[in-house]
Amino acid sequence: MAVECPSQPSLARRDLAMVVVGLALLLAWDASGLDLRIDGWFGNASGFPWRHHWLAEGLLHEGGRRLAMLLTAGLLLGIWWPLGGVAARLPRSQRAWWLATTLACMALVPLIKHTSLSSCPWDLQAFGGHAGWVSHWAWGVADGGPGHCFPSGHASAAFAFLAGYFALRAEAPGAARAWLVAVLVLGALYAGAQLVRGAHHLSHSAWTAWICWSLTAASHHAWHLRQSPTPALG
Repeated sequence: MAVECPSQPSLARRDLAMVVVGLALLLAWDASGLDLRIDGWFGNASGFPWRHHWLAEGLLHEGGRRLAMLLTAGLLLGIWWPLGGVAARLPRSQRAWWLATTLACMALVPLIKHTSLSSCPWDLQAFGGHAGWVSHWAWGVADGGPGHCFPSGHASAAFAFLAGYFALRAEAPGAARAWLVAVLVLGALYAGAQLVRGAHHLSHSAWTAWICWSLTAASHHAWHLRQSPTPALG
């Protein structure tokens, strides 16, 4: 027996709840001060031993960038030449939305990062750098380092692809869940790589996930509102 897909208003409420709960968890994490404690598991006054490790820097960092470029190219080509499967059954406009929203996430995270004065863990005095610890919530307060480290740009190489979950979940819930799991696993791997390298606090990657989810959910429901037929005036 087919499983009935929840209505769009129900999905909107559920997606909004995820945004709110995620924000509350992130604020609680920031208040806990756990970022520096966890950084200390992987770094010391001499720096981060895994900063240039082949697995963290080569495979998960550089390799992750290349994979994101490959997936983006696939989404672009898929607008006109879908490779088959569930994606081929989606309207072209929805496949275009999938790509556009992914690109929007990829652009928004670096834009926020460019304005940030927060430096990376490897720039902090505790790990051999020159920057002092300043919360990324202290807007306009420099920490003495190069800044431009919040949120994690590399994590967006995975979390930007959350749009696939939203695009597929009405047509193929199973495929949507599989896509979501794959994105979350990749995001966790990229976040872990940046953590052990000292490139980002754990919260930096978590904020990237929240930003991408929030933007994608808002874009998805706005797109559906535009696709809904306007009632005729009697």
